[in-house]
Amino acid sequence: MNTIIAGRFELQDQGEEALRALQGAGFPASAMTLFYVNPDGQHDIYPIGGDDDDSPGARDADKGAATGGGLGAAAGLAAGAAAATVAGPAGLAAAVGVGAYTGSLAGAVSSTDKESEVDEAVDDGENPRKITDRHAGIHVAVRIDGDDAPDDALASAVRTLKGQGAMDVEQAEGRLEEGTWKDFDPREVVHLV
Repeated sequence: MNTIIAGRFELQDQGEEALRALQGAGFPASAMTLFYVNPDGQHDIYPIGGDDDDSPGARDADKGAATGGGLGAAAGLAAGAAAATVAGPAGLAAAVGVGAYTGSLAGAVSSTDKESEVDEAVDDGENPRKITDRHAGIHVAVRIDGDDAPDDALASAVRTLKGQGAMDVEQAEGRLEEGTWKDFDPREVVHLV
């Protein structure tokens, strides 16, 4: 694992200028990268898209659907029994099916959490740095450890990125090799420096 300093820029030109400034400060090109981070939820981490395998507001929807489906089937059975004299057994089956479907839909919708947000990082008090979410934009990252890093690399990288107008300058751990942050995860919590 490497120690990485990264900053966010609004424009690609600003990011490219920051790369040149970092190179001028002694960082090799193989220890730097420029990349774009999409807005939350748009990272295509899963095969069907998105950043998470479930929606934060829909965690209890399956329980609501099961309960609603059972209640709907019972209501459909009662309505179908009353209509069975006119529609026959097919009417009873149709009423139970429609009741179960309608009930499961109503149950799932009623049990969604309309106020839920994506789980926020919890500051455990061990790290005095500010913690925040990662914002979309152009990001420039530089590896500050290794044999090819300049002296006082941490301070130099932070000073250079902030001097170029970087926002949300962060310190992270990862593998930045050959100009690519190999294990970058846009969902990771940002530790500002």
